[in-house]
Amino acid sequence: MVEIRLKNSKSRKIEVLQPIIPGKVSMYLCGPTVYDRAHMGNARSAVVFDQLFRLLRHVYGAENVTFVRNFTDVDDKINARAAEEGREISDLTAETAQWYLDDTRALGVLDPNHMPRATGYIAEMIAFIEDLIARDFAYARDGHVLFRVRRFDDYGALSGRSVDDMIAGARVEVAPYKEDPMDFVLWKPSTDDIPGWESPWGRGRPGWHIECSAMAHALLGESFDIHGGGADLMFPHHENEVAQSCAAGHGFANIWMHNEMLQVEGRKMSKSLGNFFTVRELLEKGIPGEVIRFVMLSTHYGKPMDWTEKKRAEAEKTLRKWYGLAEAGDAVPEAVVTALADDLNTHQALAVMHKLNGADLGAALSLMGLWSGTVPDWAQGGDAADLSAYATRLSEAREAAMQSKDFAAVDALKSALTAAGVEVRMSKEGVDLVPGPDFDAAKLEGL
Repeated sequence: MVEIRLKNSKSRKIEVLQPIIPGKVSMYLCGPTVYDRAHMGNARSAVVFDQLFRLLRHVYGAENVTFVRNFTDVDDKINARAAEEGREISDLTAETAQWYLDDTRALGVLDPNHMPRATGYIAEMIAFIEDLIARDFAYARDGHVLFRVRRFDDYGALSGRSVDDMIAGARVEVAPYKEDPMDFVLWKPSTDDIPGWESPWGRGRPGWHIECSAMAHALLGESFDIHGGGADLMFPHHENEVAQSCAAGHGFANIWMHNEMLQVEGRKMSKSLGNFFTVRELLEKGIPGEVIRFVMLSTHYGKPMDWTEKKRAEAEKTLRKWYGLAEAGDAVPEAVVTALADDLNTHQALAVMHKLNGADLGAALSLMGLWSGTVPDWAQGGDAADLSAYATRLSEAREAAMQSKDFAAVDALKSALTAAGVEVRMSKEGVDLVPGPDFDAAKLEGL
């Protein structure tokens, strides 16, 4: 079996994936808080861990991989958006969760095995919190329940910070119900106008961090193999997940993986800079999902990814070329799998694919989530079949030129095709014409 090596954020080392249950792999990914469209940062995390999911399925078999990605559907941002729009919270979260699925599926992201919603696991969260109180790692006060951070000796091990440094550099809420400024909320009271559930501490709702611990435990057990998420979640979200889960006696995740953030034309993506955009906005501009995915996979997940117009154009051009060369196939070339098994090196996998064609290329494209076996409509660049007559003409002109040694007609035809946005590929095997991203059939009229 292929040996998969992954960078463990907790140990800061590359480690061999050794499943807790031999031959079976379990993975949890922190999913979106559903109150708006998925932005490109959300999408990168979805694509990165979808690619890992695809690799795990390829190596271990689909039936031996369990992937959980949650929806956070109880949150103060959701409450505020619903109030702003005058909508029922359940309607808002149902709509935006479906938006997320529509947009990520357009990027070739497979549905995980489980997609739990936080509101479906409130009972498990309450039981989890009760256990922490019984172990003296949590306390109830004024309708709140909080986790005692300083009682957990390993707090800060994941993010590599000390508690005192965190207090000095973080915005921590100083509240009268807290024993310590760093203690974080597990449960909080709800007013009548926002969602709430009955609990031993009164009507309320869960804090953000307890959600993932409870859902991971319910669906994957006390310990599982991989936990993923964006680097921005390492602290405090993932740090708090580790603390509360381990304090409750669970082993939790063996390997932590974090994808780095997104940039746009070399700058951090933000609304204040005017370079913030959603996946849906790109799709509606006519940028294909395969192209967006290709650009994301062209940078290693552990490095910041820069979305640029140049990369988009190059990705589209490359995919058009590959779709013209690929054939359906199941046997993925070893070099592609080896690259992915080396800490999910998608950049190297794509580099290998430039040397492939036929069934080898088709199988690799499928593993990379870039091809379903048929050329997508956008990649036709018009009707690619229309170019077959020009390919025949160019082939005949070249054959005649080989005899006469006069290549003027060949060069003129090649120039006209290139000017129309056609990539001309000539080899001993023949002539291939591939419509590029700027293909304009009108320019061939009268040729």
